[in-house]
Amino acid sequence: MLTPLPLPAVPASTTLPGEARPCLGRLARRLLATFALALASVTFLSGINASAEPLPGRWTEAQARTWDMSTGWKVGCNYSPAYAINQLEMWQADTFDPAAVDRELAWAESLGFTSLRVFLHDLAWSQDPKGFLRRVDTFLDLAHRHHLGVMLVPFDAVWDPFPKAGPQRAPRPHVHNSGWVQSPGAEVLRDPARQDEMKAYLVSVMTRFRKDRRVHAWDLFNEPDNPNTSAYGTVELRDKKERALEFLAKVWVWAREVEAKQPLTSGVWIGNWPDPGQLTPMEKFQLENSDIISFHHYGDLPGLIKCVDNLRRYRRPILCTEYMARPAGSTFSPHLGWMREHGVAAYNWGFVAGKTQTQYPWDSWTRTYTAEPPVWFHEIFRPDGSPYRAQEVNYIRDVTRAKR
Repeated sequence: MLTPLPLPAVPASTTLPGEARPCLGRLARRLLATFALALASVTFLSGINASAEPLPGRWTEAQARTWDMSTGWKVGCNYSPAYAINQLEMWQADTFDPAAVDRELAWAESLGFTSLRVFLHDLAWSQDPKGFLRRVDTFLDLAHRHHLGVMLVPFDAVWDPFPKAGPQRAPRPHVHNSGWVQSPGAEVLRDPARQDEMKAYLVSVMTRFRKDRRVHAWDLFNEPDNPNTSAYGTVELRDKKERALEFLAKVWVWAREVEAKQPLTSGVWIGNWPDPGQLTPMEKFQLENSDIISFHHYGDLPGLIKCVDNLRRYRRPILCTEYMARPAGSTFSPHLGWMREHGVAAYNWGFVAGKTQTQYPWDSWTRTYTAEPPVWFHEIFRPDGSPYRAQEVNYIRDVTRAKR
């Protein structure tokens, strides 16, 4: 039996964390904050290491808890529409399809989902900044109509390191995420000067939506140091870990300058982080600068519990922003129910089977498949909206009803 956790009612006019500030003029506050961030970033970037101090501007524990209570238990998925092979096909003007999005988000609402994690892309913005922001606004409006908040992900280091704007390639048959692309690509990430070009994109998007209640949070950079070994390992940057940390530190400085009313995070994604002294420089930076703590886990329930227990040390809301890979032992039952009862936000990977083909497993890059696997790796719905497993969908609805 699931026991709902009490969540206080918060009226629409409630102040979001970070809005209550000392009585300084806004310009003075911004100048002071920018100066402090500039000093901290110069110090940090001059010698990135595991002992570097967190950058200024991090929310207090109390602010993070207030945000968590005001937004309630967040349950949902990593959403990409069935029509899109990647972020570019989702957002570019020629392929953005609000009707398809609206149809699919109705299915998310029917499950009792309350939040979506959604990936953006710098190239979709650089093609047409104003049009891109309008399309993001349209998406947020559609999500809001279906009672869904959105966590936006501006940057992603997973899969193809050579993104190109324009028409995207067709999926490779039976291959998991055969067309997903990184943002920024390797050509940008390898060059510190090119990295700085990304500031305009990030600041433009965050400034436009910095006070938007439809946006739950900003997940600044997804799996920044992922080497993509099985798929693109031979063409990835050899010093990707160093370049990614260098870039993430810049991203954090730029994001703090915007003074968004939503929290910032970047999720740790491999291991279970039992010993703070054994964290990598990337993990240390992510965990010590995030307003809310996010992580990925694709293993069994005992492994998930270990992750959460270890991350409790940071005394902040915890969000599992990727889970659910059935053959790996990460399943809705019992994982989703456990996260509900313990107040951990839960975003499974995948939603509707489509051009990303993530019903196929990761090993489809190295193993030949000629038909759908007997057990789907990710996804909940078939393209027509029928559930892959009706029993599973019923379980999700039972868990989300318990939150009300």
